Amino acid sequence: MSRFSYDVAVAYRIYPKMSVDRPPIFAEDKFKLAELCLKSFKDSLGGLRVKLWALLNDCPPAYESIFTKLWAPEDLVLLRYPGVGAGITLQEQTRILTEQTDAEIVHFAEDDYFYLPGQFHLAVDFLKQNPAADFATPYDHPDQHTTDLHNLFHETRAFGGKTWSSCISTTHTFLAKRAVLIESRKLFLKLFQDFEGRTSPDLAMWMALTKKRVFNPVKFFRWSLSHRYWAGSIFLAWYHCWPQILFGRRFTLWAPQPAIATHMVAKLQAPGIDWQKEFQARMAAAGKI
Repeated sequence: MSRFSYDVAVAYRIYPKMSVDRPPIFAEDKFKLAELCLKSFKDSLGGLRVKLWALLNDCPPAYESIFTKLWAPEDLVLLRYPGVGAGITLQEQTRILTEQTDAEIVHFAEDDYFYLPGQFHLAVDFLKQNPAADFATPYDHPDQHTTDLHNLFHETRAFGGKTWSSCISTTHTFLAKRAVLIESRKLFLKLFQDFEGRTSPDLAMWMALTKKRVFNPVKFFRWSLSHRYWAGSIFLAWYHCWPQILFGRRFTLWAPQPAIATHMVAKLQAPGIDWQKEFQARMAAAGKI
């Protein structure tokens, strides 16, 4: 019998202002966007037992009601962070999810992700049943299929009706094994502290963890002219995380195709899924239309 009381521990960051480029729905109303995304996450969980910490960054009281309507009091912790930068709540996510002993699988969640119903367990099961998998994202980034940054060998595995591929990076929305998060905690916290309350650079962080693209000086110099963000991320990975790159082990990050969730950026929706149809279905189920 498992010693854990829950299947997943979730630290869910939420902020009342738009934090992405124009989203594909509710572009002028962050409350409605956040409400839709959280409800989609709840619907995606299916029968999973989930304990959730809601990290409310400068949120008015109305945002708390989004969570209290969906989660039982014994499964929910509301944490308020007035007047702090996004990096502080990232740091708090790491602290909470490493210190908790409720679940073996943990999830860093942001308020601008939309999830497909009943599918989140696939990411949880993938991590549990694959010893070599350390981290997983529910998102299939469209640039993984089109850009030079991601044009390298990917290990693939069929699981749960999806093709899972090893990848370089994702955003700050991802799942991990608790033991892996404890193992990599120093890197996470160092980045958050170095950036002093600002959001830490996710591409640089994942490059240091997966050790992909950080040992290719030709690409670095080429991208310094054509793709400065990529080259800059390599520089930041080395500057802030060189002990991990040189002496730490290589961690693995996996992404599903088709996706389990999408980032709510109009031009960056996960490919192969009619997301507008999914948005309308969730809204209809919630009585919004």
